[in-house]
Amino acid sequence: MASELPDYYFRVRENGALVFRIDTENRQRRIDMDQIAVVNIRNGEIKAHGDRTLSAEDRAVIEDWIADRRAVLAEREIDDILRAVDHLNLTTQWVQSRATDEELEIVTDALLLAMHDLRSTLVRKKAERLMRERGEGD
Repeated sequence: MASELPDYYFRVRENGALVFRIDTENRQRRIDMDQIAVVNIRNGEIKAHGDRTLSAEDRAVIEDWIADRRAVLAEREIDDILRAVDHLNLTTQWVQSRATDEELEIVTDALLLAMHDLRSTLVRKKAERLMRERGEGD
């Protein structure tokens, strides 16, 4: 092969991943993927698959993957929120320039309630941060 395969493969799933050890050193020169663990990204739990015992190297690689994956997901979350801000701006432009009365009737109540909920939560969280900052500065 042009490039060497990694020793581990992580099949991402909603709350973590299935972890496989990659083996190409066999008689048929096939790629064998042997599941060794299941990872829960939320609580960091690592469960060996079946009756396996994970080596220190296995655990270190998995823990590094968990840290990297959490960082990627955190970046994506912020990016998603910034995209939502863009989408709100596009929605405002649509409302102002192209929306028909019938379309506005369909979306207005849902948008107003969602925006009211978001605004209330943002204001409350900002007030909490300001109170903490003032309390720490005294």
